[in-house]
Amino acid sequence: MKKLNRAAAAALLVTVLSACTGGGQDRPNSADQLSSDPLTAVRSAADITGRTGSVRATTELITESAEKKAVFNGTGGYDYVKRIGRLEVDVPPGAATTGKITEVVLPGTVYLQNSGAKIPEGKWVRLDVRQLPDGNLVSSGATDPASAAGALRGAQHAELVGTEQVGGVELKHYRGTLDLAKAADATGGRGADGLRMAAQTFTVKEVPYEVWLDDRGRLHKVVEHFTFAGVAGSTAAKDQVKVVSTLSLAAFGEPVEAAEPAAADIYSMKASPSPK
Repeated sequence: MKKLNRAAAAALLVTVLSACTGGGQDRPNSADQLSSDPLTAVRSAADITGRTGSVRATTELITESAEKKAVFNGTGGYDYVKRIGRLEVDVPPGAATTGKITEVVLPGTVYLQNSGAKIPEGKWVRLDVRQLPDGNLVSSGATDPASAAGALRGAQHAELVGTEQVGGVELKHYRGTLDLAKAADATGGRGADGLRMAAQTFTVKEVPYEVWLDDRGRLHKVVEHFTFAGVAGSTAAKDQVKVVSTLSLAAFGEPVEAAEPAAADIYSMKASPSPK
């Protein structure tokens, strides 16, 4: 089963690698407001956003290597009360699989359904994010909303760039670098598993980010730049894959439909008979 789990994890990661290498009403907390200190504002964004109850999410993941570039786009939402999210991700041409990836994320666990995969229709593959070298920050074509926001808890530097109007809302724009290992420590629990795995795997440890926050400190948009080796263990520049992950949030507090798949709908890979 360990071999099968590794195979499933590897197959998931190949989706990205092959493309680039060969709740109810918004419940505001009266105490929530944007800090005047940039670093405090950025580090607090995940917790403040979580207190809104739920969000609608739009994602974009751009992967680029020396040979190829691919763009994954997704839509969905995240329920911070139930700690579950659901995303629908479009697979670009040239990836190892086709169709659309549906992803249900919980702390430490991801369920995947792929219309182009060779598994029974309507079935899901369940993975522990600790099986994935990147902790599911990039391998399924999207950085899930909880992880993208949680990474900001590890912000080490932050500077205020300015104020911008986005969709009629005045937002403060910040930039800096973050440490995924420190973000994992600040997040804690199973929700930290993906951040910790990525911290061990990604080759650039000081992750550049940009973030846009409203006057309550809520996260509206975050862009994070990840780098990992497309060839395992290689530090050569030609083997590095650069990833730009963008998460945009809106409709704070609006209900999100996301449910954990039933046990009967989980697809279990069967081992091939051992040769005599």
